[in-house]
Amino acid sequence: MTQSAPITRTVFAAVGLAGALTLLAGCSSAGTASEADPAADGVEVAGVEITVDQAAADLLPADIAEAGSVKVATDAPYAPFEMFIEEGSDELTGVDVDLGHAIGAKLGIDFEFEQQAFDGIIPALQAGNFDVTITAMTSSVERMEVLTFVDYSASGTGILTTAGNPEGIEGYLDLCGENVAVQGATSQVDLVNDVWQGECEAEGLDPIKLSEFPSDADAQLAITSGKAVASLLTKPSAGYVAKTTNDGGTFEVVEDPEAPNGYDATLNGIGVLKENQELAEAIQAALQSLIDDGTYEAILDQYGVTGIGIDEATINGAADAE
Repeated sequence: MTQSAPITRTVFAAVGLAGALTLLAGCSSAGTASEADPAADGVEVAGVEITVDQAAADLLPADIAEAGSVKVATDAPYAPFEMFIEEGSDELTGVDVDLGHAIGAKLGIDFEFEQQAFDGIIPALQAGNFDVTITAMTSSVERMEVLTFVDYSASGTGILTTAGNPEGIEGYLDLCGENVAVQGATSQVDLVNDVWQGECEAEGLDPIKLSEFPSDADAQLAITSGKAVASLLTKPSAGYVAKTTNDGGTFEVVEDPEAPNGYDATLNGIGVLKENQELAEAIQAALQSLIDDGTYEAILDQYGVTGIGIDEATINGAADAE
């Protein structure tokens, strides 16, 4: 979740009735990808066989191409972006991990993921311990003083409701006058109180009856117990919970065409040091290749987070938006 305190990652938390350790292990092929030679015939990720995109590979810095691998810093567990295959395992899976292996396969190199505490990732990159970070990091302008970001997703607040959407919720204005659950002290609380309540009033509608709970899981229980028609949480979290709880039979994510990535969405990026611009451009080309051939969407879909997808692999897109 995004706390009201300064943001450290993207807006996301991985809790829910499914439990953070219900990890879609049978769906992920990250282990296969990490053990394979991406320069061979192909690497399978998310059920798709990926081969080298030579145009992208040609953009690699000579030293990286010769080494045949990059070290990637990530901070797990942070489902569904990076998480362990099972409790007690050190084998990683998740959106970021699969995407990293897929990018590596397009470039003909290995993306070797290693654990690093989130607040130490940028210093570890600066120290030369890693080449890349893929860890659901917000592509903030402040971080661009040190890093170049290849933007790979955008996520904001999502609306989770009962499977089948019996209340017919199409957007946040449909929550006006309704009982809505949320985890306390999150940006979702601020979004409702600072923005949505005013818009309900402007439309002549009753205010949202917001109930705050200690955790997202408690907010979801409010839905299943009939105390709330919906809960608010980050869209990737909502998608993951909807997909993994009761095999998708309990919850549904409201898809508002006016906010496909969620409300008040921010870009998330793959980070490399600013001086490694060639590497960033190679990653951008590989990611765009994955977007164009559908592999990117397949990776997002297997974790239930298709809604955070973007159409173009931009570099430092958040700066361009200012």
